[in-house]
Amino acid sequence: MSEKSTTSGTSRLDQLVAETHRNRDARELGYREQALKLYPWICGRCQREFSRENLHELTVHHRDHNHDNNPADGSNWELLCLYCHDNEHQRLLEAGNAPGTESPAATPSATHQPFAALQSLLKK
Repeated sequence: MSEKSTTSGTSRLDQLVAETHRNRDARELGYREQALKLYPWICGRCQREFSRENLHELTVHHRDHNHDNNPADGSNWELLCLYCHDNEHQRLLEAGNAPGTESPAATPSATHQPFAALQSLLKK
């Protein structure tokens, strides 16, 4: 492979990653702005109040953990401070690792097996 094609492939990948980040940021900004209009600027867990000066520390938490589920009425959102939001996600991770529950690592995340027929292909 020539150096030129590697460079163009890398720059295309960089462009794709940058575009993905821009799209995600735009989507998040959209539902964050909606949530800030709907709800008072108070953390739903610790009840800390926020003003314009520290509003960047208030996040939107998706109750069902699906960031694509953004109903206009805000029923899947709650405003949480950075600390409570991190704690909420940590609790979810720990609940998945609790005794008696199946660990996420034990559950196959993909079912496609790209090398399943490799042996037969190599024999040809």
